[in-house]
Amino acid sequence: MPATRTTRTTLRGVAAAASLPLLIGALASCGYGAQADKSEDKSAATASAADGAKLSASEVRIGYFPNLTHATALVGLQEGLIAKELGGTAIKPQTFNAGPSEIEALNGGSLDIGFIGPSPAINGYVKSKGSNLRIISGSASGGVKLVVNPEKIKTLDDVKGKKIATPQKGNTQDVAFLNWIAEKGWKVDPESGKGDVSVVRTDNKVTPDAFKTGSIDGAWVPEPTASKLVADGGSVLLDETSLWPDKKFVITNIVVSQKFLKAHPDVVEAVLRGTVKTNEWITANPDKAKTSANAALEKETGKGLDAKVLDPAWQSILVTDDPLATTLKTESDWAVKAKLVEQPDLTGIYDLTLLNKVLKAAGKPEVSDAGLGAK
Repeated sequence: MPATRTTRTTLRGVAAAASLPLLIGALASCGYGAQADKSEDKSAATASAADGAKLSASEVRIGYFPNLTHATALVGLQEGLIAKELGGTAIKPQTFNAGPSEIEALNGGSLDIGFIGPSPAINGYVKSKGSNLRIISGSASGGVKLVVNPEKIKTLDDVKGKKIATPQKGNTQDVAFLNWIAEKGWKVDPESGKGDVSVVRTDNKVTPDAFKTGSIDGAWVPEPTASKLVADGGSVLLDETSLWPDKKFVITNIVVSQKFLKAHPDVVEAVLRGTVKTNEWITANPDKAKTSANAALEKETGKGLDAKVLDPAWQSILVTDDPLATTLKTESDWAVKAKLVEQPDLTGIYDLTLLNKVLKAAGKPEVSDAGLGAK
């Protein structure tokens, strides 16, 4: 297997986000487990491209979430690092609040490239029978924790019999928690969440209040929700990173419309040069990058993150060019094991050709598609 390129930052960034639903059998149009939030179209604030000749497209529409698991997008756009590589080709940014709505935009032709989690990437790929998207790069790893009320739960075995929140039935964190429960030898019905542990599916926006009122005893959640719970008196009982080989697992990928990739490979390559350089800049300038990302969040949402949440959350995120393909396959297998999904055929979900071209030109090692590359 080729060497991988994963950049450890001292990031104290918000993993955030939106938990991302997996494909479950015959899915509703917005994806399993929840209704997609309406996307926030930033077309009125189209980013100005750097001076220079246009590439084969006059603009590229890039989607992302306003949270720090999408730090590459936030910082790359905020600092102009992606625009610089595009010359005269303009960036039209769009933000989304849920993975299914971003996939819908990509599949519907209103988005060209998107930063998104593994579950909706799988969802979109399988629903389209492999025809509408490709994963072309990694972006972030980590940032998921089991945070508990320390007065009720002191050890991992104490989780049995307690009420633990996950963001959504069948989402990335829910599947990981169900797998952890199964490995402990405990039984939980994946549909109802009832069993040796009560798995309470709760929106991340509601989870902190549920924790403060005692409606839940803990939560298996991404950042910044995890750090918000800690700020409210919670204790980190387990960091999911510790469960993975090399302490890495995918939380955000970069995907592209296959139609756009075929028509404008030069534009896609330029975006990837920008994201690789952005990850380098984040690594070299972690404090500046944190400030930049929080400034982007404030611009997008009207409010930045408080330091007591931002700082610890930022520490738990890795920016990475490597899509960590083997971990995406593992996450899919866990969902099948939990009987939440039918076995998907992921062959062809990756096309890392342009990324590896960019990495090679930059003197960096190539990354692997774990045998799931386009033929």
